[in-house]
Amino acid sequence: MTLNEYQEGATKTALYPDAGKNLIYPILGLCGESGELAEKMKKLIRDDAGILTDERKMLMKKELGDVLWYVSQIARELDTNLDEIATENLTKLASRMERGTLHGDGDLR
Repeated sequence: MTLNEYQEGATKTALYPDAGKNLIYPILGLCGESGELAEKMKKLIRDDAGILTDERKMLMKKELGDVLWYVSQIARELDTNLDEIATENLTKLASRMERGTLHGDGDLR
């Protein structure tokens, strides 16, 4: 499955107010799901002595899927697709690597 194929499928399940014209809803959803993923990590440290159990891994994968869904919807709301986002990101990172600027601060390095 390509990222764009995923995005097409995810869009079919986008049942939120003004889907296609509502950027804030999926951004807030992404924040919530990212927080849930972080919560799973916290519990890995607290409850599992920092050991990634099969059960915890499965729970984290499910949360990561929810994160991906919201990223997909944000891209849709921005009238772009996941393949384009992924390609541009890898191009940016390759440029930073070539220039020795992977470390540091700022989006425009």
